[in-house]
Amino acid sequence: MPLLLIAAGGTGGHMFPAQALAEAMIAKGWRVKLSTDARGARYAGGFPQAVEIVELSSATFARGGVLAKLAVPFRIAGGVVLALLSSLRDRPDVVVGFGGYPSIPALTAAWMLRRPRMIHEQNGVLGRVNTVFAKRVDKVACGTWPTALPGGVEGIHTGNPVRASVLERVGAGYIAPGDYPMEMLVIGGSQGARILSQVVPAAVAALPEGLRRHLRVAHQARAEDLGAVVAAYAEAGVRAEVEPFFTDIPRRLSEAQLVISRSGASSVADISVIGRPSILIPFAAATGDHQTANARGLVEAGAAVLIAEAQLDAASLSAQMAAVLQNPPRAEDMARKAQAQGRPDATDRLVALVEALAS
Repeated sequence: MPLLLIAAGGTGGHMFPAQALAEAMIAKGWRVKLSTDARGARYAGGFPQAVEIVELSSATFARGGVLAKLAVPFRIAGGVVLALLSSLRDRPDVVVGFGGYPSIPALTAAWMLRRPRMIHEQNGVLGRVNTVFAKRVDKVACGTWPTALPGGVEGIHTGNPVRASVLERVGAGYIAPGDYPMEMLVIGGSQGARILSQVVPAAVAALPEGLRRHLRVAHQARAEDLGAVVAAYAEAGVRAEVEPFFTDIPRRLSEAQLVISRSGASSVADISVIGRPSILIPFAAATGDHQTANARGLVEAGAAVLIAEAQLDAASLSAQMAAVLQNPPRAEDMARKAQAQGRPDATDRLVALVEALAS
């Protein structure tokens, strides 16, 4: 059985597409190993049981004090040595990196041993680790298009793999806004976003009463913000579900007339694949402003409205909400254009690249 070595870690944004590829390759009869660190392993609970998880030492200069930063090269070197020994023993047929500093040891070993290798970048701007390896791999798969790449590097647009529960909603019909109950979903990443909790309820309160009385809101907010958000919606007379985390985001997306969201790569992929109008507020502190790059495709296609965090206030957001919810033809057009940007076959495209490298 051929062996695929996946290198990923750091955040769920790196691990979820890695998991999708692992599931697909196992279904095709491959063996799969995951190389990560202790932090990345916490996101590996959803991987198939057949995947062997190997924890290797790695580190980043972005965290810790002076002593921790001084130790970074030694921790990475230790991880690389172990990755080299493992690769010499296992001889992986293909190595795929999904970003994050835990992917450094396995990708370094693959480069040193000249094993077939590629990286997948989820965002519209390469992360630090993928930037280092972009010229040292055979293929660069891009989840967001276009992706800013170093000179001389050619990217392949695969899209970002989405969960099976999202794929099940592909083709779910969009119900345009009207004089009946309407759903609005507010998501700010897995931890919620404080600025959305501060601004969205006030923006909803500023909507015309005739529109507001039909609106139902599902708002994902940080635990410490829950009380204030619930009170703000109650004062506005709007029915709202406010939770720190929704486990049924795909269902809520498919039922929404409008989505207000950060523009993380996974969120943009989900919105695109299901096909819903959105107002995107990129996280201003994202490395390389990659969330603005993530939103570009939907915005330029006319499927989404972008509001920079620095320009976000209740009045401007309320105006954009009303412009979508009071214009059913526009909302339907945005939904169609969003779905046209989706890549529901992203996992299949990655599988094809792995198989091409192996052959």
